[in-house]
Amino acid sequence: MKREVIITRDGSSTIAIPEMKVMYHSIHGAIQESRHVYIQAGLQYALVHFSDTPLRVFEMGFGSGLNTLLTAIVAEKEQRSIYYTSVEAFPVTAAEVSVLNYGEALKGQPLFEQLHQAAWSQPVSIHPYFTLQKEPVALDRFSIDQPAHVIYYDAFAPAAQPELWTKDVFEKLYGMLVRNGILVTYCSKSDVRRAMQAAGFTVSKLPGPRGKREMLRAMKA
Repeated sequence: MKREVIITRDGSSTIAIPEMKVMYHSIHGAIQESRHVYIQAGLQYALVHFSDTPLRVFEMGFGSGLNTLLTAIVAEKEQRSIYYTSVEAFPVTAAEVSVLNYGEALKGQPLFEQLHQAAWSQPVSIHPYFTLQKEPVALDRFSIDQPAHVIYYDAFAPAAQPELWTKDVFEKLYGMLVRNGILVTYCSKSDVRRAMQAAGFTVSKLPGPRGKREMLRAMKA
């Protein structure tokens, strides 16, 4: 699978897969999109609503590592313990990582490199408030040890991978959450929303990041 690194409109980089016509992040800005969808609508919500416990985050699609980097930065700033699990069936290469500019843009290059260099299939302490466990498997082959408080659902768009946006998939994700846990995603398609609801989620539309009108936050009520 051929991948290319491109620059988005806010000057941050992202990875594109031309044959699938997909990108890892929005062309309108990788960092602003991740902050809006996963940090502000997901992580910050969970930090407030689960304030008396260490937080467990599950990410579908480690990808470029941007969502992980932003979460590790928040964990250290807020001094909140976060155990972060992410699956990635097709990890990016060291050469691709070397031309991504997230670490430089966020003044966290050593941290960004540490996340990508962390061993797979085992928990790795990144700093006192952040533990990372990366699993090189597809979602359908993964089972979580402890339910998560928040899921970042960052799969490729339904047009590229429709099999990742079905009722069956969301039922699996529903089972991976604690009670009142949430799932956030950039996708707001009506058939995706209906699949979430059929799986048992209570779904809310939220304002989307730049270039996108809406996003979704789903709760295991």
